[in-house]
Amino acid sequence: MSKVIEQLEREQLREDVPRFKAGDTVRVHFQVIEGQRRRIQVYEGIVIKRQGSGARETFTVRKNSFGVGVERTFPLHSPKIEKLEVTRIGDVNRAKLYYLRGRVGKKARVREKQQS
Repeated sequence: MSKVIEQLEREQLREDVPRFKAGDTVRVHFQVIEGQRRRIQVYEGIVIKRQGSGARETFTVRKNSFGVGVERTFPLHSPKIEKLEVTRIGDVNRAKLYYLRGRVGKKARVREKQQS
């Protein structure tokens, strides 16, 4: 890639991104624009994947909403993300947790990493 594009992408990277991986439970404060109004929507769930690198990096969060599994993909360095906080650190052995899509209820839980 050209040096101009690399420099532009480096300027768009966020500095306040916490360390998280697949299996962690995160709370994403996302800015939603409805007409002329702006509001903050909080989306909390388990990270099932992270992909890409640099300014194009994305992560997908899955949650159960009224018995229905809902997934949403966020660009990691988006200016619409107000705050990103990790609530629980999961203990998993996979980078992509697609197997959670077929599970419901208690079977869809991810065990929490023990703090030592």
